[in-house]
Amino acid sequence: MNPVAPVAVPVTPAAPEVPEVGFPDLSRLVQPRNILVVGGSRRPNSEGARLLENLAVHSRTGGELFVVNPSMESDERYTCWRSIADLPPAQIDVALIMVRAALVLDALRDCAARRIPFAVVMSSGFGEAGEEGRRMEAGIRALCAATGLRVYGPNCPGLTNLRDRIGMTFSPAFRTDINAGPIGIVTQGGGSGRNLLQGLSHGIGAALWMSAGNEVDLGAPDFIAHMATDPDIRVIAILLEGVSRGRDLIAALKLARQHGKPVVIMKLGKSEYGVRAAQSHTGSLAGATEVNSAVFRQFGAVEVDELDDLVAVARLLASPCRPSSRRLAVVTFSGGAAGMAADQVGIHKLELARFGSDTVEQLRAALPAYAAVENPVDVTSEALKSMEAFALCLRTVARDPDVGAVVIPVPADYAAVTDAIGKAIVDVAGQVDKPLVPVWLSRRLGGGFETMERHGLAPFFSLSKALSALEKAMPDGGATEGAAAHETQAHASAGLVACNEAVAKQRLAQAEIAVPRGVLAGSPSEAADAAVSMGFPVVLKVASPQILHKTEVGGVRLNLSSAEAVRSHYEEIIERVGALRPDAVIDGVLVERMFDGKGREVLVGVHTDAVYGRVITVGLGGIFVELIKDVSHRVLPIGPDDAMQMIDELRYRRVFDPFRDRPAADLPALVRLLVKVSGFVMAHPEIVEMEINPVWVGPEGEGAFALDALILATPTH
Repeated sequence: MNPVAPVAVPVTPAAPEVPEVGFPDLSRLVQPRNILVVGGSRRPNSEGARLLENLAVHSRTGGELFVVNPSMESDERYTCWRSIADLPPAQIDVALIMVRAALVLDALRDCAARRIPFAVVMSSGFGEAGEEGRRMEAGIRALCAATGLRVYGPNCPGLTNLRDRIGMTFSPAFRTDINAGPIGIVTQGGGSGRNLLQGLSHGIGAALWMSAGNEVDLGAPDFIAHMATDPDIRVIAILLEGVSRGRDLIAALKLARQHGKPVVIMKLGKSEYGVRAAQSHTGSLAGATEVNSAVFRQFGAVEVDELDDLVAVARLLASPCRPSSRRLAVVTFSGGAAGMAADQVGIHKLELARFGSDTVEQLRAALPAYAAVENPVDVTSEALKSMEAFALCLRTVARDPDVGAVVIPVPADYAAVTDAIGKAIVDVAGQVDKPLVPVWLSRRLGGGFETMERHGLAPFFSLSKALSALEKAMPDGGATEGAAAHETQAHASAGLVACNEAVAKQRLAQAEIAVPRGVLAGSPSEAADAAVSMGFPVVLKVASPQILHKTEVGGVRLNLSSAEAVRSHYEEIIERVGALRPDAVIDGVLVERMFDGKGREVLVGVHTDAVYGRVITVGLGGIFVELIKDVSHRVLPIGPDDAMQMIDELRYRRVFDPFRDRPAADLPALVRLLVKVSGFVMAHPEIVEMEINPVWVGPEGEGAFALDALILATPTH
């Protein structure tokens, strides 16, 4: 008999969360003085002409503008040259490339020879266009590696610096980009980025918009890192079509968190159609939806689902007065709107604030006797005869210490009345330190709406949208739920090796991960003797590195309660598995003590994500994992707080709570097991996939045990 027992060995401590990444200094790219345009034009309405107009007429660069185009002549705004080699020895900070794709690589070689540090390639026809485009991208990538030239693009709209008024873009709309502010925008597409920029046309505006298209060299992580350390940027809004540098993205998100910069992310590719669209647009890797969302949660980013949510949440987080708590007040002049708003507060799991007695007394003094002065506040249409009274109510409610933000539904446009309401809301917003969130519920946009929009309050068009944005902007907002189970496909993992369950559990035991007492038996009599020794009932499981899913081949027997039953079932397992899998090497049958039904079954898995590296998954296990797909993910390594957050994110988290005669589950033991799994995997870089299903989590004080284990690794020599 071969006993499988715990062996005490030190556990290698977990590595730092993410390896430090050396991000490039983008100062000369973002704030250039001398700029070169390769491929400028005077042809009306051409992209080259619009680029030159944006730079020469609508920008403030403070330096010289050079243009390379053999067929153009110089004018008072810029000097034209026949080639990059002919340029004078002035220090050029960035080259803007606007030639057809086939000529781009030669132009970049000339830029590298001229020691220009940055090039922005706006030309399209690269990876998004097919194999030849990908070949050209590979050439650009190799040139960057060999010379140190940093390339932004290709297939991009350029770089827009609103704060310093530098338009390195061919967009005809740049001339109207005049509302600078503290929000940094990072996108991979052009039209969607401009949508965000125009969404910030009033009130809090944008500082930078960086959109690098196909990201052959520089990309979103570099831009996020730059904005994280920019003292003039308060919030970073990101629209990702694909993620190709997952660990760099994590490092950039960490940097933003370290510098206190909230990050709001919208990630395309949440459906099969979205993945296809993102890949055809930028040629990038969309990544697994569940893992992306888990990464955003893990490293402090707020995830949203639509463009207007991205703008709204970024605006709320960039405001000098953010929501201070999840307790809201509602002020309106419509009973129906008050009821709808209260419903949405509850639906979004927020709370209605409880006014202090001083607040209630002031409201009663200012409003008619029949007005509703408890939250939500309905001032009634009668009260609107005095805008001073309405403004007083708003100020009073906003200054109540229990109120985190004030929602103001406007049910319809009432011409002069709502014009005055809009002005009153704007005036009060400048007098209080709580966000005022107007919601314009009518399709008729009157003067009141325009007043609030012009002063940066940006009314929402639905209560649901307003409450969703507020929820995500809360101090503990940003959580998203819903994730699909990671389905291990170890049998198809080319080049990986597996060990049998007994060996896998021995490795877990060495890492101080609790496993049942077990014996690997080589005959029916050995199995029976082991069962008698450890006590009934027991479980039998075939042990073979080629059989990863034992139940599918009849390789498991549960709840055996006698030596004779163990002997007979041992023979049945060997016979049945041998018939179904004659190719498999059977090392024996593992005999283990059968755990009782008092525990909860949990799945713990690790897989290697193509973008982020190794990811740990936890969820309800056993037979339910594929049925309800209730799981949570984190990038490894994790600590106890991460482990507890993963458990709390499960939709059926309450299964671990006491219920009727079942005591609470031993969650501290499960947390310890998750952290030890993390440490074990981090100490063994050869491990590619691992699954423990189920983990038996007993009642409080009884621990957590790995009842089944699968480990796949790259071969070690």
